[in-house]
Amino acid sequence: MAHPGGRRNRPGRVVATVSVLALLLAACGSSGGEGDQLNFYIFDEPSGSFEAAAEACSGDDYTINVETLPSDADQQREQLVRRLAAGDTSIDLIGMDVIWTAEFAGAEWILPFEGEAAETATEGRLEAPVQTATYEDQIWGAPFTSNTQLLWYRSDLVDEAPETWDEMLDEAERLAEEGEPHLIQAQGQRYEGLTVFANTMIQSAGTEVLGEDGEEVVLEEEPTRAALDTMARFANSVAAADTLSTSLEDTGRLEFEAGESAFMLNYPFVYPSAEENAPDIFEDMEYAVFPSVVEGEPAQVTIGGINVGVGAQTADPERAFEAANCIASEENQKVANLEGGLPPTSEALYEDEEIQEAYPFIGTVLETLQNAAVRPKSPRYNDVSLAISGSLHPMAQIDDDTYDQLVQAVERALQGEGLL
Repeated sequence: MAHPGGRRNRPGRVVATVSVLALLLAACGSSGGEGDQLNFYIFDEPSGSFEAAAEACSGDDYTINVETLPSDADQQREQLVRRLAAGDTSIDLIGMDVIWTAEFAGAEWILPFEGEAAETATEGRLEAPVQTATYEDQIWGAPFTSNTQLLWYRSDLVDEAPETWDEMLDEAERLAEEGEPHLIQAQGQRYEGLTVFANTMIQSAGTEVLGEDGEEVVLEEEPTRAALDTMARFANSVAAADTLSTSLEDTGRLEFEAGESAFMLNYPFVYPSAEENAPDIFEDMEYAVFPSVVEGEPAQVTIGGINVGVGAQTADPERAFEAANCIASEENQKVANLEGGLPPTSEALYEDEEIQEAYPFIGTVLETLQNAAVRPKSPRYNDVSLAISGSLHPMAQIDDDTYDQLVQAVERALQGEGLL
């Protein structure tokens, strides 16, 4: 899974307790009420912002009980799939990774948002997060948090951020020749992070993995080969770390903080981490949008995030939809951002002064989300993801045959014929 974001822990910039409490109390109702219970299954977010949202949305009519899932996305999915497939009636609300929408909707494990519930779930939201909650022209979750990668770079090594991958690789090679730190940190291990990276490169080159219906492979040859060629050039250049084939989001963070890297493609959690753990690096740490694959065309970066869905077996759908939209409200999005570092899905919050002060790069996040890509929509997404990461790992072995191998692997995944 692409990194969901880290807990905000920034010396000298602590969010005022009074302000946060005011947000919580204003979110949707008074906390601590008595009444029917709704169970909210979601991963253990370290800042406590998800529990705070559940408490803020509890009242006299119902209370929301948080059932904690593992931090690992695959383990989250496994636990939920087992329960949902068995018709577990205790699952009222689900904090869904954005990649689960088609699978859970196609299996009829969640209920669609309709009418007023759908309008509330999408009002004022950025288009890309809404797309992650959409399947077959219906809304299946309330967009709560989002996430995206930026380009992080050292201004003591380069004067300005490279606009394209070719420029960034050329800069890395120049720095290497001069004996300067020159590595580019990215995710290269065979896992969801490699799928995210590949999807970003492919969509930025001008095509996509699957069609809108999620039933056919697109992967137009010329742009896909352009994306794969760029990935291969990177992986076989001096800019690639020796650990690229096993690199995760946190690997890149640690390597960048160690001082041997000039560039890093990663999520915003790296910013407060560098401030705390590597102040010398942080002093010259700047940010920009993800480099373009095609000159003059903005990168389309694959987004992550959490949507709040309603379990199909809930005993009280009306209250569950109300609670889902409360949890995903702007007030709770703001707390999740200030306390947990998770970018909001409501566009208006990107103009919030507290958020702008806490995260000076939030405007760059917004710009990225406005040009964002979503991952392929298919009930077989898990198999499709494995096909992509398996075909492209290790990146250093991408060659002329890889394109055909990738297309065939994704086709097999869609047909349920097994994987590599």
